[in-house]
Amino acid sequence: MLLQELLPSVPTTTDEALQVFDAAAAVDPAFMIGTWHGAEIPTGHPMDGLLAASGWWGKRFVDAETVHPLLFPTTNGKALWALNPALAFGGLGLTAKLPAKLSAPRTLPVSGAIAALRPVLQTRAAKARLRTTRYRGTDTATMIYDQLPINDVFRRLSDDAVIGAMDLRGSRRPYFFALYRDNSLPLV
Repeated sequence: MLLQELLPSVPTTTDEALQVFDAAAAVDPAFMIGTWHGAEIPTGHPMDGLLAASGWWGKRFVDAETVHPLLFPTTNGKALWALNPALAFGGLGLTAKLPAKLSAPRTLPVSGAIAALRPVLQTRAAKARLRTTRYRGTDTATMIYDQLPINDVFRRLSDDAVIGAMDLRGSRRPYFFALYRDNSLPLV
């Protein structure tokens, strides 16, 4: 599914994305249960392109205590595997102030490296939790990473789609993405 199918007008700046986010309805954590395919919403954030370059597929919410925040397709594309975010992205300095742009994702194809390192990066353990938090004045479903200073806050676009705002320490503005419900692939 393309972003244009989820959003009638795809935002290209943080202000535009915040308008879409703020206009969208709050989400109850139970709504998020299932598997979701993701897409970045490029707004000029320093992390723009990082998830796409990594080969990121989406997220799985089993229940409030069992969340797999980073799913990747297997090499044959017939299943998904969960990546341990602390091992893969903990070294990016996400607790420090982010630079204006992260150049590596645009110049280096990292999806091959992640696929090659799957035996080390894969986890079967949940690496996030789902809670209701208040963000921008609204109580809504939020995915809280266990080992990184990141909260992904969700608002409802439709019965099968949400917009996410990644609130991470060291970034003055959120990083945006969209998720749409897709339970078609098993987790290995």
